[in-house]
Amino acid sequence: MPGPGRTHVDPRLLRAFLAVAEELHFTRAAARLYVAQQALSRDVRRLERELGAELFVRTTRQVTLTAEGERLVPFARRVLQAQDDLVAAFGPARPLLVDLNSPGLVTGRRVLHRARELAPEQELMARFESGLTGAAVEIVAGRLDTSFGRYAGLEPVLRGQLEQQLVRYEPMAVVLPERHRLASLPEVPLDALAGESVYAGAGNPRTPEWTDLAHRLFEGRGIRVAAPAPLAVGDEEFQRIMAKSGNPVLAVVDFPAMPGTVLRPLIDPVPLSPVSLVWRKGLVHPGLDALRRSAVEIGQAEGWLQWPAGGWIPAMDMSMTSVDKRHIANTGPMPALDSST
Repeated sequence: MPGPGRTHVDPRLLRAFLAVAEELHFTRAAARLYVAQQALSRDVRRLERELGAELFVRTTRQVTLTAEGERLVPFARRVLQAQDDLVAAFGPARPLLVDLNSPGLVTGRRVLHRARELAPEQELMARFESGLTGAAVEIVAGRLDTSFGRYAGLEPVLRGQLEQQLVRYEPMAVVLPERHRLASLPEVPLDALAGESVYAGAGNPRTPEWTDLAHRLFEGRGIRVAAPAPLAVGDEEFQRIMAKSGNPVLAVVDFPAMPGTVLRPLIDPVPLSPVSLVWRKGLVHPGLDALRRSAVEIGQAEGWLQWPAGGWIPAMDMSMTSVDKRHIANTGPMPALDSST
């Protein structure tokens, strides 16, 4: 059945196909697999392209199997059963190494904790690599399995070896010294930072995706990205260096508290940090499945993929994370995009 020259079919695509074939309903199948409906539809279309066959007839009223789809069902069941038997025969999977960037960041930690509840028999081990670029190098080398961060900010050579699932549009904020001129404001309009030098990790080889996001956000607003500071290892050293420089720090709304500072959300526009779960292409692990289910579950409960009124994100991030516009249909106007790529 595979097309000419094809010798491998990703079991994940077969699992997506089988769920739809058994439910004959994309929404129910997505809920069963704990994935977004858009991601499920994308996987089914990819399988159809790889097999060179249409597997479903889709109308506004129903989904039915084609003759080729009917023919694939028993093959898919046998392949997936064989995979499950293989995993069971060799005992528990090895620990999954999950990078959370920094101990104080909330998004990845919440996804990890829920994943441990969903798959208590699996060992999901936390690691801390500072930034996604640094973690991505380790993932590609096989020394890490997954991480969280801004996927679109990675170099193309890294993105080509990774897969990702959008987890959250996290509102951004600024950390200000307590005596800063803007510290008394409950929210800081972005243009109020004009003339400031804001620290955004410049010079840190592990976090260029974050510095790039800052450059795109500040462009044309008279806000400078602060020059590289000495690379600080650990929260204590980071706080000391930031206190010494006195620069505001670009952060996210769940950034951990720092002594002598205040955290203020940014507005006008509301800049968003797109956080994806990122893993090595071809990785198959029940712990990864639990992480993906956890991200969908928490995202739906917390509205992590809903778009706030006045939201902003770089255009390249929007295209690479394949946002489903239905997430923003009832939460505000269409996203404000920058024009750079």
